Amino acid sequence: MGTMEEEDLREYFCVQYGQKLLKLLMKFPVSEEQSPSPSIRLLEKKKEAKLVHQAMEAQKEAFKTRMEALNNRWEELGAKEVQLKAYIRKFEQFIQENDQKRIRALKKANKERELKKQRVKELAKAKLEMATLKQQHQQLYNKLQQYSIFNQYLERVVEISEFEEIREIIGRYKTLVGMHRDLVQSAQEGLEMIEQAKVRLAHYKEEKDDEILQHNNELARLQMRFDHARSEVIVWESRWAHIQNTAAKKTLMLGTIKMATLNLFQSVNKQMKEALLVPIEDTHKQLDMIQQFIQDLSDIWAEVKKKEAQNRSQISVH
Repeated sequence: MGTMEEEDLREYFCVQYGQKLLKLLMKFPVSEEQSPSPSIRLLEKKKEAKLVHQAMEAQKEAFKTRMEALNNRWEELGAKEVQLKAYIRKFEQFIQENDQKRIRALKKANKERELKKQRVKELAKAKLEMATLKQQHQQLYNKLQQYSIFNQYLERVVEISEFEEIREIIGRYKTLVGMHRDLVQSAQEGLEMIEQAKVRLAHYKEEKDDEILQHNNELARLQMRFDHARSEVIVWESRWAHIQNTAAKKTLMLGTIKMATLNLFQSVNKQMKEALLVPIEDTHKQLDMIQQFIQDLSDIWAEVKKKEAQNRSQISVH
């Protein structure tokens, strides 16, 4: 209810002030010529806003008062509606009681009529059943007369056979018929089992044929992989032989380099006339010593060249 009042209030203000607010503002025209200063114009604007706010509050209070009056009227109408419904329920109860009495009397009369009709129908049905039973009795009597020759035949069979009564012959016949039925059923079940076995055998053969085909495909794939692997083995064997040959060559070259380095180191050692404690197997150290020796020789040679140049320059001056 509160939400509906807010929506009605919002709609009311939109309708009322959408038109009246513009008229109210038009009563206070403001122009640059009439506004001596911005502060005065601001005061006028505030005054206009206050008047608009007061007008809106007055309209809001009037609307609230109107809504409260409508709510009170609505509550009064609800109370009257409750009273009217109570009167209607009492009147309907009175009418319903009278209707129930009348309906019970009608139901009783209808029930008696239906019971009478039902009894008439049952009597007619009993007469019809009696006629049917008489007809069936006559048919059974006629059949009995027709089948009497079979009874006479069975009596003669009893006289000349091991059976003492006709009941025994009929029981024996029923036993044989049951055995025949069981044998036929067993034969039928055996045929069905044979057919099922044939179906399973065909299905099994089909599955095995599929498996054989899959195995053949797998075997062909593995044979291709084997051939490919064997060709790769040949390639890698040739590469391994090449690697071994290359390694042998590099080993021979390394031995030659080490031997040449050792000979050169020994020559440097003799030139330096010093005993350098370097292991024979340490080729890197030997190369470092040789490099140092060559660097020293280069420095000495450069110094000699420098002095010769100085001497020649002094001689040319004299």
